[in-house]
This record gives sequence, structure tokens and C-alpha cells, in this order.
Amino acid sequence: MASHRFNPIRGKWCARHTLWVAIGVAILVTLGSQVFANAGAGDTLKVDVRKRVAPAETPDRAHIVCETQQWDPRQTAIIICDMWNQHWCKGATSRVSELAPVMNRVVSVARDKGVLIIHSPSGTIEHYKDHPARQRAKAAPKAANLPAGIESWCSWKDEAEKKVYPIDQSDGGCDCQPRCKEGSPWTGQIDAIEIKDADAISDSGVEVWSLLEQRGIRNVILMGVHVNMCVLGRPFGLRNLSKAGKNVVLMRDMTDTMYNSRQPPHVNHFTGTDLIVEHIERYICPTIASTVFTGEPPFRFKEDKRPYVVFISAENEYDAAETLPLFASELELKHGLRCEIVQASTAADGEERHYISGMEVLTGADLAVVYARRRGFQAEQMRYLRDFLDRGKPLIGLRTASHAFDSRGSAPKGHDEWVKFDPEVLGGNYHSHYDAGPVATIAAAPGAENHTILRGVELPLRTNGSLYKASPLASGTTLLLVGEIAGEKPEPVAWTHRYKDSRIFYTSLGHPDDFANPQFRKLLINAVFWAMDRPVAD
Repeated sequence: MASHRFNPIRGKWCARHTLWVAIGVAILVTLGSQVFANAGAGDTLKVDVRKRVAPAETPDRAHIVCETQQWDPRQTAIIICDMWNQHWCKGATSRVSELAPVMNRVVSVARDKGVLIIHSPSGTIEHYKDHPARQRAKAAPKAANLPAGIESWCSWKDEAEKKVYPIDQSDGGCDCQPRCKEGSPWTGQIDAIEIKDADAISDSGVEVWSLLEQRGIRNVILMGVHVNMCVLGRPFGLRNLSKAGKNVVLMRDMTDTMYNSRQPPHVNHFTGTDLIVEHIERYICPTIASTVFTGEPPFRFKEDKRPYVVFISAENEYDAAETLPLFASELELKHGLRCEIVQASTAADGEERHYISGMEVLTGADLAVVYARRRGFQAEQMRYLRDFLDRGKPLIGLRTASHAFDSRGSAPKGHDEWVKFDPEVLGGNYHSHYDAGPVATIAAAPGAENHTILRGVELPLRTNGSLYKASPLASGTTLLLVGEIAGEKPEPVAWTHRYKDSRIFYTSLGHPDDFANPQFRKLLINAVFWAMDRPVAD
């Protein structure tokens, strides 16, 4: 299908074949969008969506839930929100320019699979009045089931969302110094994102909804800018489509915020974006990554230089799905790190517990934290962890990581079990544990009192978690903490190790009560910075 580049500055079409454009428009108006309904239709899309759910009994512990959905590409649309050619904020313009070529690749793959692409550069639609994609949106008959408010902005989904909104964007969100002068300099969508004749162009909630209904589209992906303003609030935005019942998701790596890091909560600009994404996952709708179309790691802005910590969460006994997000938030808000949680199923049995997605993020990670128990993941996913360690990257193992990848034969055939992960990587020797109940006292190992990881940690610690039996440790380990319960010999509780060129820290602590203890969190924060060979945070 032919494509036509529009020059928003001149306001004229640069079409090579004017006659072809006229014929295309005539066909479109006559036959409607069904001409293209099956164009490029591909196989079913396997989409891994991520959301955050807060149990009623622990509302402060929103845990991550990942779900795999199968989508028909012909029932799927992508809406590109406000990727303008110029923004009044220079920083925003620069980030859009960096994001746009990657977004175009994502959109191109999606289009080839049969996904409808809707371009929504708000306030500039008149410039596209003669484009076939604009005619397509206008030609859709007005839907009989227009949701209430679909023609208007939606500032808040409800009062509950408003009360917990995580950032202050009241100043307009410009992160530049000096602050840029506000205005409306945009004249169209950035040229780096190609508009094909088979696409649609609209910034109208009524038109977009009608187009979706005409085509039987139930799955909608929002991408573009800015996620804390237009992507959430536009008539075709996340709040409206979510309230109206569409299976809408945000593509979390194909977006940016208007957030000034000098405003509350006074965090890095990109941390502000992460906070909004987390907010959306809990209060608005799930998110996905561009990996679903590209097969590549998620996009990351070049100026996002935060140390990158990836948590691999896959256990069902110690509430890691709830405690790790809280700890990750502490690392983000107080220590300026970037954190990602790759969450597997928390099911106690069944083959689904051995499925995980998203481990490709390890490709760009600075540290991996493993809290998994008796899983045997797909070989293509485990390859990212093995490659990560082969590159000499550091790893922290928490509690059940000592038997993380030994499924005892319950994993499906062809999955990758790393049975010797404990002795080889962690340097441990887990073989059992004492019964739960006796409180274990945790003290520094002789000679370890001044180790960097123990700096500022008030000892002894006490834990309600059962004491693991892990002795003797592998050669080359440095013992840091030992635990003891009445009437039994002491056991190693924390130590460091080397796996090839990788720095390794492991602790058998990690019970939910441990995470509630600020001294344990201090220990773990120290370990995070030690593992990355960075100065330990105050």
C-alpha cells in the first residue's frame, strides 16, 4: 500500500501519485474500512500483560500479576497519542525524537500482523484532511453504543485514583533549566512515524470509538506522550477506554512523562515515569512491553542512566510478589535506582508455575535479584539469566533462591532446570531447614563485622522464618551472618561468592517479617550497592 509523507510546515501533500490518492480516497469512502479489514492478518498475538493487585487485607502491598492473553490481530488496534513534531518543552521534543524511530519499528511490525494503527496527533488533524487514513476515520458510522463522556477529557477515573496520584505535575512538567515557555508549536505528527494509507487518523473520542466498534476491535494498545497527561486523559485515552470496557493496555516502554524532577516526590524524571506506570497498573489498566512485537528488550532513553536492578520473582510461600515491589519502590524513591520485576505465576503446582516472560530485560540490567522456588523455566527465558552471569554481571539470591531452579522433575519437558545453581552460583549447600516456629537469632560471623554489606546494620537480627541448613559452604565464599536456634548448631545465613566474574550475595532471610524490619532492608540495600561495586548508600 502506498504511503504519503505530509509536511506540516508547508501544509501540503508531497504525494508522488496524486491520481492514486484520489482513487484511494474514493474507494475508501465507497467501501469503508472493510477494504483493509483482513490486510496483513497474521497469527494470534501472544501478549503478556502486567497489572498490580492489592489484597484487601494488605492494601499497601500491591503485588504484580502477569497474565498471558491471546489476541486476534484483526481485533486489535494501536493508538499513537500526541507524538508531535515539536513540543513547547525542549526536553520533551528531544525525547519524542529519540522514541519515534523505535516506535515506528514497533508499529510497522504490528501493522504487518494485521493490527489497525490509529494516529492521534491532537489539534493537528485538519492538516490531514485529504489523507486516506483521515477519510477512513471519518467514514466509520457513528456507533450506537457511545460510552458516556467519550467525547471529553477524563481527568480522573474516580476519587480513589485522584487521592493516590504519585507525582506533582501542576507546573506543566518541564524538566529543563531554565523552564521552557509554554505554547502550542506542534503542527503534525513527527515524520519519523510513518502514516500508511491503511491506517486511521483521528483525535476524536467519538470517531475512535466508532472505528473500533465498526471493526469489532476489543484490544487497544496506547502508546505515545505524555503518559501522565494526554495518554491517560484524552477522550480516546486510557481512562475513558478502560471505563468503557475495552481491553486496553499501555505499552509502558513506548511513552514518556511531563514531569519536573524538582517537583514532589523529587525523583529522577524517568523514575517519575515509572511511578506513573505503576499507578496505571494498579488503578487504570494493565501494561505490556514492545517486546511483544519486536522480540527485543524494552526501549530505554539514552539519558536514563540509573543503575538497573531486575527482580526475578517466582515463589508461592513467602509473599515475594508483595514484598519485592515495596522494596523496589524504596530503591527507586530513596536511592535513585531503576527497578523492574519479572513476575512468574505464584501457583503452588501445575505447569503454569514453570512459565515466565520478560527475562530479556536482563540484557540491559546491572544487577539481578532472584527470589524463586523450584521452577524450571523455558530454555529461551533461562538463556537470558545464564548469559547475564556469563557476562560477569552480579546477582543476589534471596531465601528460596537456593533451590530456585530445581523443580524436582515437575517442569515440562524441554524447560531449563539449573539444579546446581546453589553450589555453582550461590556457593551454598541447601539441603533442608528446621521447623518453623523457633525464632532464629542472626549475628555477624567472626571477622565479618566490618564488611561493607554489614555497615550500619544493627545486629543481632531475629527472624520468624525457618532456619535453613546450608553448611558446609563452597570454597571461596565469605561468611557474613550466622543464625542459631536453641539446641541446634549455627547455620550460615548470609555470604558472598564469586561465580566466574560475577559478584554474588546470598541470604536465606526473606520472610515477610524480615522485609518489615528496617535492619534487614538496610542489609539488602548494602548488598545491592556492593554487588554493583558502587559506594554503599547512606
